[in-house]
Amino acid sequence: MRHRYNSCVNCLGELMGHESFQVKESSLCTLMKFVELEAKHPLAKEEWSFNFPRELLKLVVKGLISTEEDSSLLISRFQEYLEHDDVRFFVMKAVAESIGNVMQKTKEPLPVYQKNVFAFISSISMPSNENEIKNFLVKHANQEEWKVSKLKEHKRAFERMWLGFLKHKLPSSLYKKVLVILHDSILPHLNEPTLMIDFLTVAYDIGGAISLLALNGLFVLILHHNLEYPDFYKKLYSLLDPSIFYVKYRARFFRLLDLFLSSSHLPSYLVAAFAKRLARLALAAPPDALLMVIPFICNLLRRHPSCKVLVHRPGGPEEMSADPYVMEEEDPLESRALESSLWEIQTLQSHYHPEVAKAATSVNTALSETEDDLLELMELTSYEIFDRDLKKTATAVPLEFQQVAGLFGQKNDVLAEYFTLE
Repeated sequence: MRHRYNSCVNCLGELMGHESFQVKESSLCTLMKFVELEAKHPLAKEEWSFNFPRELLKLVVKGLISTEEDSSLLISRFQEYLEHDDVRFFVMKAVAESIGNVMQKTKEPLPVYQKNVFAFISSISMPSNENEIKNFLVKHANQEEWKVSKLKEHKRAFERMWLGFLKHKLPSSLYKKVLVILHDSILPHLNEPTLMIDFLTVAYDIGGAISLLALNGLFVLILHHNLEYPDFYKKLYSLLDPSIFYVKYRARFFRLLDLFLSSSHLPSYLVAAFAKRLARLALAAPPDALLMVIPFICNLLRRHPSCKVLVHRPGGPEEMSADPYVMEEEDPLESRALESSLWEIQTLQSHYHPEVAKAATSVNTALSETEDDLLELMELTSYEIFDRDLKKTATAVPLEFQQVAGLFGQKNDVLAEYFTLE
């Protein structure tokens, strides 16, 4: 009977790779039913009093994170079982073991396998305190003594799983997906969040939007976990290039940039360098970005009154033979931004789009103390601007002119009857 049962389990494990999703789903549900029954009626009595069919669960996990095909649909079907705290705990251990066994055999990324692993582990919802750990598939008499009921043990398994996944090289698309959820869904549930520093450093070196998202994670570690990262603002400054106005994560970029520059204790030279660099990049930015960047720069001037010299410098840019600001300098301290002026904003007052020109004129007068709300402006797109302009109602403007009549514009034209222009 034991031999027949084991053969049945192995067949069900193979059927989790079947081409039909209905067959996969039925195999998964049957195996999880076996997990529940084996937990309540163990086939072999172990030395310790808390039994859980870990080997059977490893078989299920192996079928869920396939190396050959996308398993996201089957993984979503498995979510209901992860609501059980003991199932989630042993699943995290099984995933960590699977990653070690599969990824150590190769140095190159395995896109399909790693995508399945990410879909699986990113769906795991961790408890925030120990009182929430009470939904078990298997009930024991001394439940409190079981390590699965301890939040610290759950965090340890969660940390080992994620660190094992992130220590291997990822496909570029996965870097973005991981970094987007890192500060909300991963870092708060780690026993030692600073262990993520190696992954974040590697991610930053990739460049582009990935670097920005990596800096978000670094900022969380600096703010909440006392991580020392002296080049944080220098690296953030180097990310400001023309591509920031066109990337998919533009709104997120400026939301984070606003957060990073929100402290009133930042040195004036640093804030001035960011304001000046943004102003220079604004000369070649699209209108939808300009409607957000100009108020962004004005907010920086409101927070740091010492930087208003960039706007109200005595003599103005007219008396400067050349702009002292060094755009190519990567170090904000050496950029000489405080010696310059925001002549770029004055230039934008002649922009072809009337709303941009109107926004740029705000620096001509004393700025109000209340900061501009940038949330809606950050999400603004070119399509929305175009659509908004189309819906504007044109006001009637009185003009003095003589209405043309006839083909040649003469009052008594013979052809006036046939060619009256209206």
